Amino acid sequence: MTLRSRLFQALHPTLHYLGGNRVDLLCNGADYFAALLGALHSARESIRLETYLYADDAIGHAVTAALCQAAHRGVDVRVVVDGFGARNIERRHRPALEQAGVQLRVFRPEHHLFRHLLSLQRSRLCRMHRKLALIDGRTAFAGGINIIDDATGNTSSVRLDFAVRIEGPLIEPIGHAIDRQWVALNRIRLRDSLKHLPPATPTLLHTQHAGSLHAALALRDNLMHRRTIEQAYLRAIRQARESITLAMAYFIPSQNILHALLDAARRGVRITLLLQGRVEYRLQHYASQALYSRLLAHQIRIYEYRPGFLHAKAAVIDQAWSTVGSANLDPFSLLVAREANIVIRDTGFSRNLQHRIDEAIGAHSREITPSAWAAQPGLYRLLRGFSARLLFRLLSLTGYGNNY
Repeated sequence: MTLRSRLFQALHPTLHYLGGNRVDLLCNGADYFAALLGALHSARESIRLETYLYADDAIGHAVTAALCQAAHRGVDVRVVVDGFGARNIERRHRPALEQAGVQLRVFRPEHHLFRHLLSLQRSRLCRMHRKLALIDGRTAFAGGINIIDDATGNTSSVRLDFAVRIEGPLIEPIGHAIDRQWVALNRIRLRDSLKHLPPATPTLLHTQHAGSLHAALALRDNLMHRRTIEQAYLRAIRQARESITLAMAYFIPSQNILHALLDAARRGVRITLLLQGRVEYRLQHYASQALYSRLLAHQIRIYEYRPGFLHAKAAVIDQAWSTVGSANLDPFSLLVAREANIVIRDTGFSRNLQHRIDEAIGAHSREITPSAWAAQPGLYRLLRGFSARLLFRLLSLTGYGNNY
């Protein structure tokens, strides 16, 4: 193997699928928090939790109470939150967690909201967007659901999102990823405080076969996994023969993914997009809509989710390949943030996820038709075009958008 080939392989690692897993689909906070809180209350050895948001609401308080109770039982509890997404944790949750003996680490603390938003420093834009949990080294959770009540900041009690509960051999790479981040954060604290910190104890892993599913962990970071999630999508889209369904909160794909989708449409693949209908972040919302005309011209069907916020990051391809995780197809997830997706090669799981997305499309979404979109006032077209140009201009200033 040539040096160039080895370098390409290092920068574009292939996914390592493991068989023998049980992977259960969890829809919205109702499913997810019932399962997560149940696991936290039954934990006997260790709890590892990573989240981007940690809200000061009913769910946040329930999770904090469960973590504190576990720590009082002698469970080794370690929590990692993002310093921007969970900057509110200092007010309520952190004192209670640390008093109970929970070990808490904050990824890149950021207390100045507007300074962060206006900053063009690459290091300050890098956030920890993963949502992972591992209980007793036996049961893992992964997906797009933060520690936040579905109704918080949402006009509807339903914030459409997905997560998975995992048992089996895939536990091992999930545990190693969690422990690697924990060790890295402790090294940062050691450098800054010059205090000795005990090394992280490796998670006790139980990786016996628990089912029949083949699944892989896809990470994104700024070291060895810069393009892993993007490459996983590209391979699946390029191999698609029948159908592609994407449910995305924020959809501003890279040029590679956009071209792959358009190529798939040209060869007759049915492509359906379920996207955000309510405005949460205006710049991303209108920049995403700037793509609609091009997508519709290729017979790609677009639906907008209406009742509440769409927070899903999921895909099903040919009802045989699917993914659920924290990564959107947008510049933040594909270029900047630390992300974690679970990729599943199983017809039964894929059909179940497809069914849940189809339910949301049929009951709670509005189709954007080419004729209706063409009839939009010119002012909206200008707004969408301006938003897209501004977004990519900001990306280029940071240096992230050069190859997007």
